[in-house]
Amino acid sequence: MSKDFLGHPRGLATLFFTEMWERFSYYGGRAMLILYMTAAVTDQNPGLGLSVLEAGALYGLYTAVVYMTNLPGGWIADKFLGARNAVFYGGLIIALGNLCLAIPGGRTPFYIGLALNSIGTGLLKPNVSTMVGSLYSKDDKRRDSAFSIFYMGINLGAFLAPLIAGWFGQRVNWHAGFLVVAIGMVLGLIQYRLGAKHLGDAGLLKPSNNSPEENTKQKASLRNGLIGLVAGAAVLVLLDMLNIYPLTINSVSNIVGVLLILVPFVYFGFLFTTGGFTAPEKNRIAAIIIFFLAAALFWSAFEQAGSTLNLFADRYTNNKVFGAEFPSTWWQSVNSIWIIALSPVFAWLWLKLNNAGKEPSTPMKFTLGLLFVGLGFLLLVPAAQMLNSGVEKVGVQWLLAVYFIHTVGELCLSPVGLSAMTKLAPERIVGQMMGIWFMGAALGNYIGGRVGGMFESFPLKNIFFAVFCTSLAASVIMFVLIRWMKRLMGEVK
Repeated sequence: MSKDFLGHPRGLATLFFTEMWERFSYYGGRAMLILYMTAAVTDQNPGLGLSVLEAGALYGLYTAVVYMTNLPGGWIADKFLGARNAVFYGGLIIALGNLCLAIPGGRTPFYIGLALNSIGTGLLKPNVSTMVGSLYSKDDKRRDSAFSIFYMGINLGAFLAPLIAGWFGQRVNWHAGFLVVAIGMVLGLIQYRLGAKHLGDAGLLKPSNNSPEENTKQKASLRNGLIGLVAGAAVLVLLDMLNIYPLTINSVSNIVGVLLILVPFVYFGFLFTTGGFTAPEKNRIAAIIIFFLAAALFWSAFEQAGSTLNLFADRYTNNKVFGAEFPSTWWQSVNSIWIIALSPVFAWLWLKLNNAGKEPSTPMKFTLGLLFVGLGFLLLVPAAQMLNSGVEKVGVQWLLAVYFIHTVGELCLSPVGLSAMTKLAPERIVGQMMGIWFMGAALGNYIGGRVGGMFESFPLKNIFFAVFCTSLAASVIMFVLIRWMKRLMGEVK
């Protein structure tokens, strides 16, 4: 393969733009989602007319399921489709989902669109990252640089989407905004197909070394999983018809919330009781459990960017710069701006501290991440008090500072989280631990959406202060546990 993309294989460019357009699709839709759901059907730009409570529950449900589908999506690619086909089919399903969102037909096409987006993201998101690694040998020194470039594609898509799709959604109509993200995904698919010739054998389904019996078992597992999903849905419909458990947005969201809490801990319990791991391996798994909880709490605050903070930007922020008004959805680009600006600073800082023997440990970085995400919400408490005192809207400096502080927290916690999973997990369950990391993100997104649903039910200053207190408490607990965590991780005796 020719090295004509910033000193890397040309295939990296193909995957860079595929991921960029997929993130354009996701973050463009996310920027509009809760605003569209809560817009009245009688507005000039009509929405679904959901209450904030319902919209928060549905937002949390959707963003959680998007992460949950990464688990079966990776497995299906490994066993049946291959990563290359999974990425294409996933992108196609996402494009169809966004087209459903673009249809002005009320709630039915909207729900179908969200479901398709969840399925498509599960197929595309984990497998495009896998293909990046497949472009390089294990000892290729360009590998880390490649993922840094790839990560910039993620943030470029997340930066552009709210600016473009958000403008169409709020200035033209919501369905035009969703159509824009659908077009973006189609463009990503076109360049993915045209650039496939540069990918070599990356992502192709490799011949299985399994016996025919093992292949039959895998197919049976897929079939049984699908049957289980259909059966579960049928039971819920029956309970609804019998008026035993009426199906509403909140009731379905509640079921998913219970699963998000139960599944990881049943799984961890299984590992400890029947996994056959040594004592040191169990110690590292215990450390993973704590990191899982800390990450879930972090994301529950951080991911309110699309719910609580999105509503705050739309209703209570004077969205003007130098007298020029801008759509409230543009706030969803600010985190990416800070990421692009601060990532080199943090890379330099960690290297400098490492050379001096003072780089914070992984538990300490988690502690800092939780602290900073809480401080962001504490900063909003006086802004909420200003609103209570009669100020109609606050200035842009409040949210600008909040997103800066949150990005600092993200750069402390997020990059080391995946690394910690791969280092701590026993070798035979590394892939499963990566799935658990995504489950933590799913749980955090779910909680963030449900907190956003309280936007109209509780005073804003109380919500912001409660999120701060929760994050601070988690940060303090994490700080107290640092030495014990290091012992679990095998870093100190």
